[in-house]
Amino acid sequence: MRLSDCHRIDDFRLLARKRLPFPVFDYIDGAADDELTKARNTASYENCDLVPDVLAGVAEIDTSCTILGRRSALPLMLSPTAVQRAFHWEGERAVAKAAEKFGLWFGISSLATRSIEEIAQLTSGPKLFQLYVHKDKSLNTHMIERCQAAGFDALALTVDTIVSGKRERCLHSGFTTPPRFTPASVISYATKPKWTLDYLLREKFRLPNLDTHVAEGSSKALSIADYFNTMLDTSMDWGTAAAIREQWGGTFVLKGVMSAADARRAVEIGADAIMLSNHGGRQLDGSRAPFDQLPEIVDAVGGEIEIICDGGVRRGTHALKALCAGADAASGGRLYLYALAAAGQDGVERALSILKDEIERGMRLMGVTSVDQLTQDRLRWR
Repeated sequence: MRLSDCHRIDDFRLLARKRLPFPVFDYIDGAADDELTKARNTASYENCDLVPDVLAGVAEIDTSCTILGRRSALPLMLSPTAVQRAFHWEGERAVAKAAEKFGLWFGISSLATRSIEEIAQLTSGPKLFQLYVHKDKSLNTHMIERCQAAGFDALALTVDTIVSGKRERCLHSGFTTPPRFTPASVISYATKPKWTLDYLLREKFRLPNLDTHVAEGSSKALSIADYFNTMLDTSMDWGTAAAIREQWGGTFVLKGVMSAADARRAVEIGADAIMLSNHGGRQLDGSRAPFDQLPEIVDAVGGEIEIICDGGVRRGTHALKALCAGADAASGGRLYLYALAAAGQDGVERALSILKDEIERGMRLMGVTSVDQLTQDRLRWR
């Protein structure tokens, strides 16, 4: 299977599986416990149908919209995800370049493998930093100040990782950051020589937004679960969120909000947006899918705060359904991570090209010429 054989996001998943050692692939692909919520995140889009109009004159259409104060070529964001250097040696650099080429928002994680400063110099496109609140308050302040100095457009505070979900595939494989060659996985690494040589011979794996303060994750191998459980601040509360918003002073997002009550509190503390997200099904298994929960959130705070429906997106029509249901944009991580793992920047660009084509085709087939015409009357729930 080659990159040219990939015609949908699930095809990139198959190619990534062929090219990655199994512990690395399972880290991308896996989720918490029985992985029911991960599956539900995508399946939830099957619960409703689009209602098309015809004879609408769709020779010219406009897929652009404003997200978090910046223009986006599509109603789609690339969610921040951790340790991308483990999936392909280009890591976040490839995603940043592809996002800029397609005129899209993208984000980097506190656990990114490229620095805040490198990413800022690499792209003038809209960019978001995902903050994990650490017990080390000086580290939190240091990351915020670096983002301010680098000119990041928004800060997203992740609020759903007080403790780590039980990611059983990672427990079986022993995946850590940095990746370690264990007796159970060494054959898998040996049979993927391109990935292994890239990992061993190119620049050293590190977490440059954290290693100024902590060795864990860079020079000291740790599972993501152990990192979350030992390094992150379990006392974080709404006061913490409000204080970080004030300290940041710019466009502020809460990532991981799922209840209407929390959405209301996000409005009350002055957040600019919420990312309706269950962390890709990697935290609380059995929780609601973002798209399932979207109508309730829209009823509670629609029009008062931007709502980004995050997770499970595999098709352009999923983004269209999210907007019809009241979201301001859709976003996802695996939708580009599989492509990154499969073929680096070329893979991400091909995946985005496919999603762009699907959004444009879907809008034309619906008789829609602009994103603001994607309204609730164009959706029917089963």
